[in-house]
Amino acid sequence: MSTEARLTTGMKTRFPQQAKVASARPASYNICFVLVASPWFKSDCGIQVYRFAPRLPPRLPHGVQSKPQLLCWLTCDAVHLDPGTGKHTILGVFSNIKGQHFPVTHPFMVWFLTLTDCTPGQHKLRISMGLDPQAMQPLLERPFESQSPLHRINLINEIRNLSFPAPGDYSLLIEIDDEPLLATNLTVTN
Repeated sequence: MSTEARLTTGMKTRFPQQAKVASARPASYNICFVLVASPWFKSDCGIQVYRFAPRLPPRLPHGVQSKPQLLCWLTCDAVHLDPGTGKHTILGVFSNIKGQHFPVTHPFMVWFLTLTDCTPGQHKLRISMGLDPQAMQPLLERPFESQSPLHRINLINEIRNLSFPAPGDYSLLIEIDDEPLLATNLTVTN
């Protein structure tokens, strides 16, 4: 007979009320047996059973559907990630580009996004751009992982040598798993 079976059997004979309650719980619980002995009363000893539910990942409240939400979208010169604190420092935020001669090439920029409400697992981010909103070309596709819909995911996307053939309002489309999340624009002037 296993130790668990002996302890459970002993508990049923000595403490029938607690044994009934303990055996009525689901089998998926983890079991912890504790031998209780009192130094003052040598005859008063027994076994207490504690059951602990397995640790589950965080869940959304009942009835709440999870759809990715964009909390932050910035175009900037750089993002510094502090190794000690994990905080992001955003440097040189801008919303338009000025060029003297066209086509103009912007040497380096960062598109910083913060997402939430993504279901656990792998996802795909796609950013498309074009002067004509009906004919946008994908500029960036990258995978990312979500641990829980409650987590906030910061994505730093470095864009190098982005060319603009003419001045105008360039449409940008941000998609997560082929679902549009944000449509915005980047203004390029001369």
